[in-house]
Amino acid sequence: MSPITVSIVVFFAILFLLRAIGSRSEGKSEDIVNRVRTFSPDQLKDKEEETKAKKSILHVFAGVFRIFTTQPIRDSIEAELVQADVLLKPEEMLAINAATALLPALLGYLVTQNFALAILLALVGAVLPLLFLKNAKMKRLQKFNDQLGDALGIMSNSLRAGFSFLQAMDSLSKELPPPISTEFGRALKEMRLGTPTEEALANMTERIRSDDLDLIVTAVNIQRQVGGNLAEILDNIGNTISERVRMKGEIKTLTAQGRISGTIVALLPVFLVGVISVMNPSYIGLLFTHPLGLILIGGAVISELIGIMLIKKVINIEL
Repeated sequence: MSPITVSIVVFFAILFLLRAIGSRSEGKSEDIVNRVRTFSPDQLKDKEEETKAKKSILHVFAGVFRIFTTQPIRDSIEAELVQADVLLKPEEMLAINAATALLPALLGYLVTQNFALAILLALVGAVLPLLFLKNAKMKRLQKFNDQLGDALGIMSNSLRAGFSFLQAMDSLSKELPPPISTEFGRALKEMRLGTPTEEALANMTERIRSDDLDLIVTAVNIQRQVGGNLAEILDNIGNTISERVRMKGEIKTLTAQGRISGTIVALLPVFLVGVISVMNPSYIGLLFTHPLGLILIGGAVISELIGIMLIKKVINIEL
């Protein structure tokens, strides 16, 4: 590969990365835009002008991924981005994946002239954004579940005080921190714009894949159809969720030693490689240049991943 070709590829990879990181998803449903225009035309006009100002030639690069990917793939990526609350479009996430895969691979190849190492770096770079997305989704889901107990208490007290269901949801969106306030506020906006209550709640369960939330939504839908004391139902569900959160906290305490063991197993080889690289670079350098050394590195990485997954399987107890 000639230096000119490498420079061109690196240039476009950097543009992909800058475009994906610097942009935010501003797509809106046309129906919602038309409805909002009637309520706040001046604010919507300002938003549209701001959106147009952000557009540049860099949109072409994200558009390449939109052309060469199917709609089901984009829908799947978009669902993951929504659940993780990452404000990116699917094609922008693909652009980030391409950039993080190409840049380390090309730089590694230029430095070492080793094609196998470049392939390994490309694989690692392609996986890192997916791991970040999965971690963000898990953290947001955990935080949402931890807030559900307080949310149900506020809702049941609001209903007992004579508030309607929509007013109780409005109280949640104002009194609790994100992400639960954000999600209930979004569902409330959908209802105010004409979306049926059942559909708005179903959309919220799609955005937050929580078993506890699904239980709450099912109870609310049943109560709306057959009647009953919704405040008492929410109290019972809230007590169940609170007990589950308490038990998860106890289990987390009891499995702390296993998590520490998994962390040590994962970080110890990396720490040793770093120490040896500082103390004796020529000794460790052969491991990254010889074909057999690269095979050993690949086997070590696979073994590390297997060990981490096994330890995680042992310490994770479903309730």
